[in-house]
Amino acid sequence: MSEVTLGGSAETTLGVMGGGQLGRMFVQAAQQMGFFTAVLDADPLSPAGRVSHHHIQTAYTDADGLAQLAQRCVAVTTEFENVPAQSLAALAQTVTVSPAADCVAISQDRAREKSYFANCGVPVAPYAVIETAEQLAAVPDDLLPGILKTSRMGYDGKGQARVADRAALAAAWAALNGVPCVLEKMLPLQLECSVIVARGADGACVNLPVQRNLHRDGILAVTEVYEGNLPAALVDRAVAAAKSIASGLGYVGVLCVEFFVLDPASPAAQALGGLVVNEMAPRPHNSGHYSMDACDVSQFELQVRTLAGLPLTQPRQHSPSIMLNLLGDVWPDGGVPPWAQVLALPGTHLHLYGKARAAKGRKMGHLTVTGATIEQVRATALQAAAILGIAAF
Repeated sequence: MSEVTLGGSAETTLGVMGGGQLGRMFVQAAQQMGFFTAVLDADPLSPAGRVSHHHIQTAYTDADGLAQLAQRCVAVTTEFENVPAQSLAALAQTVTVSPAADCVAISQDRAREKSYFANCGVPVAPYAVIETAEQLAAVPDDLLPGILKTSRMGYDGKGQARVADRAALAAAWAALNGVPCVLEKMLPLQLECSVIVARGADGACVNLPVQRNLHRDGILAVTEVYEGNLPAALVDRAVAAAKSIASGLGYVGVLCVEFFVLDPASPAAQALGGLVVNEMAPRPHNSGHYSMDACDVSQFELQVRTLAGLPLTQPRQHSPSIMLNLLGDVWPDGGVPPWAQVLALPGTHLHLYGKARAAKGRKMGHLTVTGATIEQVRATALQAAAILGIAAF
């Protein structure tokens, strides 16, 4: 085990499990607010570890590393949902941890997550849990065509397969090695959106504006946020549902809830109310990155505030915004994207994550565009996308 140390007392140090880009932006927000930071991640080149005051280079399950993190910090959070919940529970014996291990554990299992949503009264797509051959055989016909998803460890479209009929379902489950899965009925979608809420230990809860999202190959590509981007009634329902989910968990921290908006002309929309919850992420989310440039309080400052027990104020979006996710695909072989051309466009804000190697599908950074009107912002964002070779939207 190794550690990089640059000082700070436990009373002024906030910790994060995970060293990726979300941890990096949390660390930077915490440092801006005067806190010291500690990161636990085994990768010596992790984006968050490279900018933190302390970098504990161990596995998430290493007892010595966890003890060292607890000793260093007044409170600890996580930057992604697949940090072992048992490690968070172990930390919670001696230091404040938010979100709690139980909340993270629910988000790590699609079956538990969907059951929880249903118990909250929030509509979900019709689904079936498949853990055995008997459950596979008993899948109702009306769930097909559908999407088969592994119950655990799936993200950014990984661990998923579209299945048109029973033969395809059986083949897909076998290809996933027969691990526990959830089969969701494929619904006619109009669009996707997400809500980010922050809830304090005192029960206070605030939210960012509802974000309209476009995914490509299972990975978020574009987020648009501006007044009127979605019908007001739908916005109110999505925010209420996200806050209900957080409240039911007794959640403390930043939580993203992703929704599907159904085609209003479809029978499914009539049956399910037009809006169904897809999944939740117990952390800041890719779709909330625009808040760093377009809001007076970013999702990462909200994460710091919830962790440190500071007051939560309702964020205000001061500029229409479009965010482009920058994957390794835009890096030319052996070269660097034409940032100078992009940054010559008005209202562009470039955020790179400090990753040493670009790879296809790897999240390398994001570009936020802000401006006085959404028409201006969209025109600029489309120019930037063309320069970078990103498909229009």
